Amino acid sequence: MATMFLDESSGKLIALAVLTVVSTSLIVGSRHQPFPEISGKFGWTLASLTGLLALGETAPRPMSLTMMLIVLLALGSYGVLVGVHHMVRTRRDVFIAPMSGFVFCVGAGGLMVLTWPELNTLEQWSGFLLLVLLGGGQTWMVFRGLLIGRLPLAWSQAGMVALQRRQLHGPHGAISCFERGWDADEEHLNPMAYVALNRIHIYLEQHDEAQRWLESFEDAGGGASVAPEWIGAVHQALVAMGADEAIFPLTPIVEEA
Repeated sequence: MATMFLDESSGKLIALAVLTVVSTSLIVGSRHQPFPEISGKFGWTLASLTGLLALGETAPRPMSLTMMLIVLLALGSYGVLVGVHHMVRTRRDVFIAPMSGFVFCVGAGGLMVLTWPELNTLEQWSGFLLLVLLGGGQTWMVFRGLLIGRLPLAWSQAGMVALQRRQLHGPHGAISCFERGWDADEEHLNPMAYVALNRIHIYLEQHDEAQRWLESFEDAGGGASVAPEWIGAVHQALVAMGADEAIFPLTPIVEEA
């Protein structure tokens, strides 16, 4: 099917290229998320479907451009729903929503281009306004997710998970995660990260670092600003790693002597 902008083969190449770029971006970008498995799994799923679509082009009766754009629209819709859920509700990922939005916009825009010559004037204006709304929504997701998206709570959660897995170092180790687990707009999260870093550096016998984080912890409110259960969970994880229970009792010491 020819359109006023491109033929069917070129449209399919563009659709497959968009899926390839988005899936690769999700896989690579997942490394910079507190829970890389969320966008990583979605990226690999998208890459697998892209491979199947590309393989289908070698079949005797390949998929039409219209059907491929419908597939893009469905994948983009699902990705946007999942991404917005994680961006707004769980607050564990800010990458899936804007990247899936690009897939959704390509699918919706492509379908509109295919049907454009068959639409009357009113339908064309309605389609144009719909494209404007899609562009505005995609701009919001990019701005909300990629530009100002902050995940202090998720980094603290990831730090606790890494601590319980006895992984202190590395890009997703407890130290790195807790160092990102603070935010100027959510100050109640800051002392949680500070006290965890203080205890970890005491365990590692890095006393200068431990003292620095202790001062930050006390400046942020000290023991009264953190639930004892949080400190108890940090202590329990360190004791499980071999720390002296006299220093890190299972009943947490909220303030340093």
